[in-house]
Amino acid sequence: MHTLGRIIGIGTIAAAALALGACGSDDKSSSAPSSTSAAATKVTAPAQANPTASKGRECTADDIGVSGDFGTAPKITLPDNCDPPKKLITKDLVQGSGPGAAAGQQLKMNYALVTWSNGQKKDSSFDRGTPFDLTLGGGQVIPGWDQGLVGVQTGSRRLLIVPPDLGYGASGRSGIAPNETLVFVTDAVSVGK
Repeated sequence: MHTLGRIIGIGTIAAAALALGACGSDDKSSSAPSSTSAAATKVTAPAQANPTASKGRECTADDIGVSGDFGTAPKITLPDNCDPPKKLITKDLVQGSGPGAAAGQQLKMNYALVTWSNGQKKDSSFDRGTPFDLTLGGGQVIPGWDQGLVGVQTGSRRLLIVPPDLGYGASGRSGIAPNETLVFVTDAVSVGK
């Protein structure tokens, strides 16, 4: 399985596990305190006690530097003068052609992933020389991809800035820190084929 399948696809498994974990017992007859709640408080309290100071504005797609042409590995440069966006941001850096992708269509994508907190490249299909195949809207990838690739055309290079709630959330995955904002540059090798 491609690394993206492990990284992005795990988001679906994590979401299901979170949903199941959140569906704990409604049994009110138990008088024992929940050790799970106490443990969760201990884990989350330090992160909340020392929040990152705001830089005064949220970044936009125009704040992200991307160099390289369609089909080549991009160089992604993140700014240090603004906060990560709280909503999904998409921007076509290279316009493609043909019909835009819709849910249920097959996509063949190349991508590079950089994490916001440290600007490190975490994964790249460009480096492997093998595009990633997925069915758009099929839950095979993180919600940020299922939502952010709608309308992408063959030949498009699209920037996706994915907030934590559309990525891996509070749990993180495969070397991705909890509550991490993800920055992808994606090339649509083919749409619907």
